[in-house]
Amino acid sequence: MKITQIRNATIVVEYANKKFLIDPMLAEKGTYPAFPAMIRQNLFNPVVSLPTSIDNILDGVDAVIVTHLHLDHFDDLAKKLLPKDIKMFVQNEADAKEVKASGFKNVEVLQQDTVFESIQLLKTKGEHGRGEELLKLMGEVCGVVFKHPSEKVLYVAGDTVWQDAIKEEIHTHQPEIIVVNGGDNQMLELGSLIMGKEDIYEVHKASPNAQIISVHMEAVNHWTLSREELKNFSKEKEFLSNILVPEDGESYSF
Repeated sequence: MKITQIRNATIVVEYANKKFLIDPMLAEKGTYPAFPAMIRQNLFNPVVSLPTSIDNILDGVDAVIVTHLHLDHFDDLAKKLLPKDIKMFVQNEADAKEVKASGFKNVEVLQQDTVFESIQLLKTKGEHGRGEELLKLMGEVCGVVFKHPSEKVLYVAGDTVWQDAIKEEIHTHQPEIIVVNGGDNQMLELGSLIMGKEDIYEVHKASPNAQIISVHMEAVNHWTLSREELKNFSKEKEFLSNILVPEDGESYSF
């Protein structure tokens, strides 16, 4: 497999000879207002540019996976530019209805036993923050596990903090590669929306032999964990060899 960090949570996964685009946010730097009730209200999103052309990103994509419909995971430009007949995977019927309303014709809800071109795609649980109020605001999210006889098991955790359900998914699927959204993006007064460094350390402890890739960093106004801080922390906790913190545009093959 080959995993390319594009920007924010947007990644390209080449797996068993198929190319997946996950959580596409394709707008130019500064297109959208800052997310409200969060830090850096003076910045427009995304706060950095794409590392390559949109044509390069979309070239040869076989399917798109949208873990949830927040703007920084499926934005207006993605809705406009993606071919309307491309295979779209979403987390539930409500998201499927909304994606279909944007004109997409080939939309499928991920299940525990979804198969696409001989690749197993298994929907996983997630919690987009901690506490009833924050979870109600953020809504449902999911991750996805990829399985194929010719590939290592890949777990893309999505927008979630560390919690028992993530530990259960790791125990169930035994992933060898784990992609986490690790920018510790926060809502003022309500706390973390996605994993911070301590959450990522828990992922490592639950799967000490897995290779972790941390994405969703330094790209939208409410990030609080930098790449440098995560690398320093992982060195202190002695799991630096188990974590990759890609720059936008960087790829890894496994």
